[in-house]
Amino acid sequence: MKQNGIISGTMVAAALLALPMGAAAQSGNDQVVVHGSIQSDILVPEVDKKINTGEYAEDVLTNTYVDLSVAYKQLEVGARMEYNEHPLPGFEPDFKGWGVPHVHLKWTHQDFDVTLGDFYDQFGSGFIFRAYEERSLGIDNAIRGARVGVNAIKGMRIKALGGVQRRYWDWDKDNWLLGGDLELSIDQYSQKLRDNNISWTVGGSYVMQKHDNDNEQIFADGTNFVLALPSSVHAFDVRTNLSVGNYSFLAEYAWRSQDPSADNKYIYRRGSAAMLSASYSSKGVSALIQAKRSENMSFRSQRHLLGTSAFVSNMPAFAYQHTYALPALYPYATQAAPGEWAFQGEFGYTFKKHTPLGGKYGTKMKLNISHIRGLDKKPVEPLHGTSLKGTDGYSTSFFGMGDLYYQDINLQMEKKMSKEFKLNLMYMNQRYDKTVIEGEGGVVKTNIALAEGKYQINRKFTLRSELQYLWTKQDEGDWAYGLVELSALPYLMFTVSDMWNTGETDTHYYMGSVTATVKGHRVMVGYGRTRAGYNCSGGVCRYVPASKGLNISYNYTF
Repeated sequence: MKQNGIISGTMVAAALLALPMGAAAQSGNDQVVVHGSIQSDILVPEVDKKINTGEYAEDVLTNTYVDLSVAYKQLEVGARMEYNEHPLPGFEPDFKGWGVPHVHLKWTHQDFDVTLGDFYDQFGSGFIFRAYEERSLGIDNAIRGARVGVNAIKGMRIKALGGVQRRYWDWDKDNWLLGGDLELSIDQYSQKLRDNNISWTVGGSYVMQKHDNDNEQIFADGTNFVLALPSSVHAFDVRTNLSVGNYSFLAEYAWRSQDPSADNKYIYRRGSAAMLSASYSSKGVSALIQAKRSENMSFRSQRHLLGTSAFVSNMPAFAYQHTYALPALYPYATQAAPGEWAFQGEFGYTFKKHTPLGGKYGTKMKLNISHIRGLDKKPVEPLHGTSLKGTDGYSTSFFGMGDLYYQDINLQMEKKMSKEFKLNLMYMNQRYDKTVIEGEGGVVKTNIALAEGKYQINRKFTLRSELQYLWTKQDEGDWAYGLVELSALPYLMFTVSDMWNTGETDTHYYMGSVTATVKGHRVMVGYGRTRAGYNCSGGVCRYVPASKGLNISYNYTF
């Protein structure tokens, strides 16, 4: 039973629970403002030999979170209780536990703020530092320590922080980090820029990760030589963002010192990342073009780990984040350690009403292209002829590109056919290197067609349906998907769906659910099968095994 941080956390939670619930409680001429949420996802599992669910040690599996925060004048105190003693399928063993792992105290005074305890933050795009929470992936890499923010100087924002990083129920006090971020709004110093609707910011960040190497002895393969691991890793980031009217431009570059780790197989090559982005937006027209090159930029607080935990940095994915079932069947996971060249372009255009292509209500079109390749690498001579450990690992030219990792070309159309009926269509062509992204499986080539219709029956009832089909000669073959959803405003929604493998397995992954929403409460009860696969968010993915059973989800905010 893992309960790290429970003593101090329980005291704070008890104080919070003693306060009045709701938006605010009156206290003299001031207000005590109470906010919070409850999130509980529950699975009552069943064994299903058809989809190889296996045996379950517990009758009920759940991930449950309770957040509470109280603000009074310039102070805010908050805590979170987590009960993951019987976690949902696919979460790492170290995720299991319960307690109060998140407690914070924040003081704000005019242009200053100070946070003590557990907090989240991000520098720039996150290339060298991003502390965040993503519950669907089991990620919570909060920093426990102190954070100071200063906005007292015109056009200048300063952040400084330090502490130790959370990894599930542990905080390794021997591996701590320090960081700082400075951002300048140049337009605040120039009336001419503001008069011409020009916004220009420049920023810079620094992070140092301190390591305790006393318990880490890494030997070069085939030798008795112990690698000399750096006791500290340094990372820098510089960026600029310029907006001129309808145009916006972003450039960012990050560099990281030597950090041999399990991710990069203990090589000593330095890491780097560079990104360029340009966008345009006006009424009816939008465009976005991005390019990113990253190399050896996996950066963790504990260098011997693999998986999704203990990341200090985050490499954003340059792949479209699909929400439909079949387009999301093969999601891309950012390859931070080996590196990649990533390109993305998105173009949107709205055909006006009462034109040949716009029709009576207008027509929205959107084209998105993602293209991601590896780097063109040339291995260096192995150490003692047997191992790349302890060497730079490889050499590469900046513009050299390797094999195709991922490609997604999709065209979407959104059109209102009548006052009651709206139609969405999408076609997608995809290339997915399953060996690179998942470890095995070769290249999967898919074509996907999708149609979604939404019919407003009356002011209270709306009917929505989806039909999707995926063609492929690789992996498990073709897939079909259908969904029907009836919304009865303002409280109920009924959904039935089936994802059917028409290729090799002839397996149906069916699901039926009822969702009720009342004020701040939302309850979903469903029953069915879930396919094994990857759940991804922002280029970070977690493998989810197949499951069958009763699903219950409860959310409440106040």
